[in-house]
Amino acid sequence: MSRKLTASETLERALAIVPWIASQGGYASVGEVCRRFDLDVDQLGSCLATVSMVGVYPYTPDELLEAFVEHDHVRVRLPEYFRRPLRLTPTQTFGLIAAGRALLSVPGADTEGPLARALGKLIDMSGAGSAVAIDIDTAPTEILTTIQRAVADHQQIEIEYYSFARDVWSTRTVDPLRVQSLDGNWYLEAHCHTASDLRVFRVDRIRNISILSTTFEPPTELAPLAVFPEGAELPTITLDLTPAGAWVATQYPVEDHRLLEDGTTRVTLAITAGPWLERLLLRLGDDATIVSADPSLVGARADAARRVLHRYLR
Repeated sequence: MSRKLTASETLERALAIVPWIASQGGYASVGEVCRRFDLDVDQLGSCLATVSMVGVYPYTPDELLEAFVEHDHVRVRLPEYFRRPLRLTPTQTFGLIAAGRALLSVPGADTEGPLARALGKLIDMSGAGSAVAIDIDTAPTEILTTIQRAVADHQQIEIEYYSFARDVWSTRTVDPLRVQSLDGNWYLEAHCHTASDLRVFRVDRIRNISILSTTFEPPTELAPLAVFPEGAELPTITLDLTPAGAWVATQYPVEDHRLLEDGTTRVTLAITAGPWLERLLLRLGDDATIVSADPSLVGARADAARRVLHRYLR
């Protein structure tokens, strides 16, 4: 009886088998496939069963990948979607590069492995290497390593954290539950004893960290990490940005993002704190025009400008 492949081994073989058979015209003998990928017939069947569930929305038969054994041959049919070169928008391209570089910043990451090589090809293809400098706020290695150790050992930590929304530093004691990369940034999800609730912290905004002797019991399950609480009704603002201000669409989470015919970028942002919006509008200056805004946000730029002027004249 053949050895049952692990889930990881099954996926790895499947990802290698399908493109190879497709490159052979979608048709290859069972014996040749088994010899080439070091499999027996039962193991090959497991790999093909895995890829038969691959497809794109709406997951109708014509949108699913077909891989099956017919007599003594294996047939593979790729849906039309998989036959076309994948075309990424500039936002998707640079988002992918940013997320990949963030993963490579993890302590112990293989900086010459498959991910690094794939990123290198993507950067060369996009022209980012020679035309655009991408500055990623990756987490300091020492702080990220300390958080990961505290999460694994269920130990409380004390952090000195910068709140970008309120423009203040504060010291908090938290129970670190998990640390995860999302959209090119590292986040710590923890129970904050100051807020008496779950909070999400950007790791690159932690200045100092100390592991405490106190331990805690983590919850058995956590919902998928979300920077903004799901269902939160946040006020929004819609801005028209000149090309010089279009960086907002890629640097901050946006609810809507459109390129208009005149080259203007229109974005809608959910606002968690007024001071953050005020600083953003002052930074953008004439590169941002307010199209619409929640009543609570109207006048944010003027209010901030008056406060800055008042400080200057004192």
